[in-house]
Amino acid sequence: MLTQKELQEFEKELTERKAQILKNLEEAENKIVMMQNQEPKDEGDFAALAIETDIDDRIIRQQRAELNEIEIALGKIKAGTYGICEMCEEPIGIERLKVKNFARYCIVCREIVEREH
Repeated sequence: MLTQKELQEFEKELTERKAQILKNLEEAENKIVMMQNQEPKDEGDFAALAIETDIDDRIIRQQRAELNEIEIALGKIKAGTYGICEMCEEPIGIERLKVKNFARYCIVCREIVEREH
């Protein structure tokens, strides 16, 4: 089990990452609005704009997915279930949580989930 100090540290890291992602999302969405207001002058401009918009859209989707995982992890901290594998209900190793602080599965169960998907 995690100590109270470890839980507080993970909560701080998750909260800071959440704030950074929200800032990133706001900036990306503002950038997309600016790009939508631009008028491409030729096919090259249009293609470049389309590629950049696609990349930004993918980044936004990835950031939103991470934000969702962070929200789940913060909810687990409040509920007292943070650091417990959702599949086997065993503790997730602290080293794994240090690498991926919103991990929902221990290493063994993560591999099972990835194979199933």
